[in-house]
Amino acid sequence: MAERPPSLGWLVFFVVVVVIVAGVGAALLYKYNTVKGAAGPLTVAVGDNVTVNYIGLFGSGPEQGKVFDTSLQRVALDGAAYPKSLEYSARNTSQYTPLAVHVGPNTPSSGYNVSGVTYLGVVPGFWRGLVGLAVNQSRWVSVPPDLGYGSLDPACLRTASLNETIPTVVTVPLSSFATEYPGDLGLTGATFADPTYGWTDEVLSANATAVVVERMPYVGETTDPYGWTIEVVKVTSASLTLLSELTPSSVGVVLGSISGVTVCSTTSFLVWSVNLSGGTFTENYNREVVGETLIFVVTIVSILPP
Repeated sequence: MAERPPSLGWLVFFVVVVVIVAGVGAALLYKYNTVKGAAGPLTVAVGDNVTVNYIGLFGSGPEQGKVFDTSLQRVALDGAAYPKSLEYSARNTSQYTPLAVHVGPNTPSSGYNVSGVTYLGVVPGFWRGLVGLAVNQSRWVSVPPDLGYGSLDPACLRTASLNETIPTVVTVPLSSFATEYPGDLGLTGATFADPTYGWTDEVLSANATAVVVERMPYVGETTDPYGWTIEVVKVTSASLTLLSELTPSSVGVVLGSISGVTVCSTTSFLVWSVNLSGGTFTENYNREVVGETLIFVVTIVSILPP
């Protein structure tokens, strides 16, 4: 027996339901596109929280083109294609992850915590360079010092002599001998490598209060106590004269450190200038990124609107 056709009432009901659902769907789609931007994908705006991969390079100075920081492990491990700067510091493998950034000024030092993720503040030139990018989009961002880490602080510059004169014989309190000469015996006649300069030292005498040590380098001997070569140019019973073999070509490409010397809360410095005629050089204790134009190659990973 032939099937009966559906009644007109049911057909009208079905059409009405479809129209209503379609209308609701269209309204929701319109609202979504109004919020997200119907003209294209969601892009970074001021106030957003984003995650971003980046490569930080010097855009100026003697280290131009070298990487000073990155969130990408492949870049960190490739020293040939991505030569590293003097103060570059490698991370543990698990720490090579996209950086969580708040896009905007005046971010609290503790950042913004959203769903267990802390979005931190960055230098203005970095976050401004993210605005307008969509997920998976990349951009080269040039950041001048005033939008980066600022100008050099002159208080963090120190002038030193290329020549150094130190006593041949030193008297070391017994209480501090083990600290200044770790692993060496403070016994008369004992010889050992000088812990700072590497040449041979000898204990001339020792008693219950002090140890007398003679430094015994020879003229022409070289050593590397600070991060560059130093030559012994004169030896007398009273003093040793040492000459730093720094030249103008050392500027900005030699990282030094002098035991016991701390300036601007750090012990490391860049050789910033060399005055051969004046016999001096300048130690720069500013961070190497200070005073330089920086290039950031950024790629957006995710965007979380406020």
